[in-house]
Amino acid sequence: MTDSAIDYTAVFRALPGMVALLTPELVYADVNEEFVRVSGRSRDQLVGRYLFDVFPDNPNDPASTGMRNLEASLYRVLATGERDAMALQRYDVEDPERPGEWQERYWSPVNAPLLGPDGKVVLILHRVEEVTELIRARGRPGGGRGGRSRVLEAELYTRARELQELNERLRQAHSREREVALALQEAMLPARRQVSPHHRAAVRYRPAVGALNVCGDWYDLVDLVGGHRVGVSVGDVVGHGLEAAGVMGQLRSALSAASRVAEGPAQALDVLGRYAHVVDGAESATAVTTFIDFDRHTITYSSAGHPPPVLIHPDGRTEFLDRATDTPLDARPDPIRRPQAGTTFTPGATLVLYTDGLIERRHEDIDTGLARLADALYRNRHQDPETLADTVLLELLPPGGATDDTALIVVRL
Repeated sequence: MTDSAIDYTAVFRALPGMVALLTPELVYADVNEEFVRVSGRSRDQLVGRYLFDVFPDNPNDPASTGMRNLEASLYRVLATGERDAMALQRYDVEDPERPGEWQERYWSPVNAPLLGPDGKVVLILHRVEEVTELIRARGRPGGGRGGRSRVLEAELYTRARELQELNERLRQAHSREREVALALQEAMLPARRQVSPHHRAAVRYRPAVGALNVCGDWYDLVDLVGGHRVGVSVGDVVGHGLEAAGVMGQLRSALSAASRVAEGPAQALDVLGRYAHVVDGAESATAVTTFIDFDRHTITYSSAGHPPPVLIHPDGRTEFLDRATDTPLDARPDPIRRPQAGTTFTPGATLVLYTDGLIERRHEDIDTGLARLADALYRNRHQDPETLADTVLLELLPPGGATDDTALIVVRL
């Protein structure tokens, strides 16, 4: 029988264990028949609803940790893209026929990611085995003495211990790598400082939530030769962890050096693109750089596949600098000259550069994120750069933190 002849929907529904598919927002996308049967909920009471609305925490037991543990496991899967097997959990469930009455239940859950073409988690496969009867049998006089009961108990106990130890080792290893990667990024990124004695800038870097999602976002501010000029750039390296942080440092340093001698931002990105071609891990990296001339009140810019900078004029007009956008840095085997464009500004305007973690959300068009950014900048344009940077991050990043790094530069012109 070929794959095309297999009805995978029917296979999913008939799976012998409890299995559900969750969206990244932890909403039930589908459940199999066993999940419906054991949970005591109909498909209509499950599909399309938020997991913790259907199965909230037991309000009569403040010490219960089942919900918090399950939520943490699901967010680990979203953040790392890796399978997470949980130890035995007590998670009480409200009786569907007697609201307000809670049933003590025990579960053994496993959460696994389903990845899309871009490598991001599009669904979570949530498989759970109920072991309530086994736990109850163990607590009854003479309970758990039968052969099968004792075998199941031993298997469950062994599995729970192994999974708990494995998860703890993985979390410790991930935590160490995250700490090293963050320290490396902090050492290589320039500290907050004023761009010049007369013009202020605020810089922010927010790492992604999750153990391994330390990415390669970077920013740079550099004084340029000739007149009162400054180069401001941001970039993004594909990947996570120490490798991405190392590549980030190489590209930032190369662009900083190229900007000091280049005729303009396009030539600086030309040089950076040729350099990226020989750097392992720089594939599909993006960057945008702007040259600000404070004497002539002009901004020239060029982008290598990066979201456009935003210029907020003193009258509130929002201008996206998107007329010189090209492919990512290492997209062509033989780089050609990149486009360059320019615009003018009035003193008091604000220039904002950022990475895609600030605007991109799953299942949302990028234009929605850009509009949200423009609105936040318009409403808060009179704030000083430091306050504005904090406000933008507060309004645009999800409450629990983003799953991608975010770099942000705010320059008052």
